[in-house]
Amino acid sequence: MATFQTLPGFREFYPEDFARRNHIFRLWRQTATTFGFSEYDAPVLEPLDLYRAKSGDEIEGQLFSFTDKGGREVALRPEMTPTVCRLVGEKASTLKRPIKWFSIAEFYRYERMQKGRGRCFSQLNADIFGEAGPEAEIELIALLTQCLGAFGLTEQDFYVRLSDRNLWFYYLEALGLDEPRARAVLGVIDKYEKMGDDAFTAYSEKFGALEGALKAKILAFLQIKSLAVLESTLAEFRSEKLTVRLADWRKLLGGLDAMGLSRLIEVDLGVVRGLAYYTGFVFEAFDRKGELRALAGGGRYDDLVEKLGGPALPAVGFAIGDMTFALLLEQRGLQPAFVQAPDVYCVIGGEAERRAAFADIQALRAAGFRVDYPMKELAFGKQFKAAAETGAKLALIYGGDELAKGVVKIRDLTERSEREVARDQVVGAVRDFLTGG
Repeated sequence: MATFQTLPGFREFYPEDFARRNHIFRLWRQTATTFGFSEYDAPVLEPLDLYRAKSGDEIEGQLFSFTDKGGREVALRPEMTPTVCRLVGEKASTLKRPIKWFSIAEFYRYERMQKGRGRCFSQLNADIFGEAGPEAEIELIALLTQCLGAFGLTEQDFYVRLSDRNLWFYYLEALGLDEPRARAVLGVIDKYEKMGDDAFTAYSEKFGALEGALKAKILAFLQIKSLAVLESTLAEFRSEKLTVRLADWRKLLGGLDAMGLSRLIEVDLGVVRGLAYYTGFVFEAFDRKGELRALAGGGRYDDLVEKLGGPALPAVGFAIGDMTFALLLEQRGLQPAFVQAPDVYCVIGGEAERRAAFADIQALRAAGFRVDYPMKELAFGKQFKAAAETGAKLALIYGGDELAKGVVKIRDLTERSEREVARDQVVGAVRDFLTGG
């Protein structure tokens, strides 16, 4: 056994695993940029007070926090939202609206480890600042679904549950509950799926038991799964807030439907996301089989930039964690077998052939192709086996006969077809094959 081992909840990535993670990051980054989002980065170490200001003193128990050598209270970042709010807030007056930013970064939380959750993990974070209407949610939910769909996942694999904290507050207000009681009810709703009626215990201890008819209305509202039923339920209330909010719901769902995404969206008022800074629409992505933790989650947080010292600025965002997402890809057989395979593997005869191959290898690499070759002399059979094991698409064969004729034999390792090309045409021939030219 090794003297030193990885700390509990932390991960190391051997090359094959690291390549798979980079494959995920590469598609996330590619997708976000096609949506017009700009990538940013930020310090991994932040002032502890940044997280206290967002979440209260109780957050410290979940953090890797300490006092540094300068006497400052600091913490390894557990999330990106406070940091991006700080960054945007500092330069809000100079940034073009809407501000569409994303990051792929590592985070740290000192909490109980479980399947799909460690103490060190990575997330894609995407946020839009400066857009108050549901157009921002349309854009972000579309990005979220594409970040999942880019790997081959479909509506058979995942769906997005959509809810609205503001709607809950307006509804509970219409039922006669003041803000403290309404917030306590949202705490009940957040736990109801897991705890059932036991979720009401904390409310009852603080405010007394809910009257039966009122509790029934709350539970009935919780069960609504469509906009039509939502509109019908709220028709009895003469509330301008509810009227305006329903218009936002129609715009949001209508926009997602126009994008062809309605098959992926489910109205689910049981989603309220326990984080108190959310102020409007909230959403979470789940696997259809229900075997994993939430794949992603997000929502609107219009007050947070100002709370952390910046100007008043509407904001909405989401995050996808890499651990649960990788588990889903593995379950669905969507992790690629070869994620860092060479484009070309050179099969080389003797020393003279090796010298001839080196010139082509260097030229191909300079042209941007991934090329590998055996560093020691091996029998041709072993070299072809090695080529297959790497997942290379092409083999370039340098034998004595080919060298004498001034050609290279190109073998398609998928179709097992081959042809000869002149030495001075190797780069062009490889490019044509790999690009379909």
